[in-house]
Amino acid sequence: MKEIRSIATLAGRFSQLPGVGKKTALRYAYAVIDMSDGDVDAFCAALKDVKNSVRLCDKCGNFTEDETCAICSSRKHDKICVVAYPKDVAAIENAGVFDGVYHVLHGTLSPMDNRTPDDLNIKSLIGRLNGVSEVIVATNPDVEGEATAVYLSRLIKPLGPKVTRIAQGISMGSELEYADAVTISQAMGRRTEL
Repeated sequence: MKEIRSIATLAGRFSQLPGVGKKTALRYAYAVIDMSDGDVDAFCAALKDVKNSVRLCDKCGNFTEDETCAICSSRKHDKICVVAYPKDVAAIENAGVFDGVYHVLHGTLSPMDNRTPDDLNIKSLIGRLNGVSEVIVATNPDVEGEATAVYLSRLIKPLGPKVTRIAQGISMGSELEYADAVTISQAMGRRTEL
């Protein structure tokens, strides 16, 4: 059977999304065909809206539609939880176990990918430490996450705040966004000082 160009193109676009393989991408493309014109227009509008409206919080680097995110605007700043990506903020927030603010690095240290401290959102973290009693490093428990945690600990400890690391209730090599709320809750509750 000859491939239909427009379906293949749309499926190719869907397959560029994380976790979407060829079969799932094709199912998504067929689902779009079955949508009403109004639903397709709304879908396209939502894509454009998120791309045009979402920006980085000027304090923590999380996603927001405002200058400062709702978390930074409404919480005490005495504890900062440092994560690699905005999706990690969502995972911890969904667990409901942290009442402080966050700082998003937008990556982790990775010599293999030539990602150094200068490539991460670290300088603004150092600028936020005045009045902070604890910095919780909640990067993934993999090689890059551990290297980042050790680097941050050595950088922050001399400045005064206690530096802790989430407990290893999250298995090595896994990602926070896929952990369930109970696992994240235990990891946050069992954090250790670095």
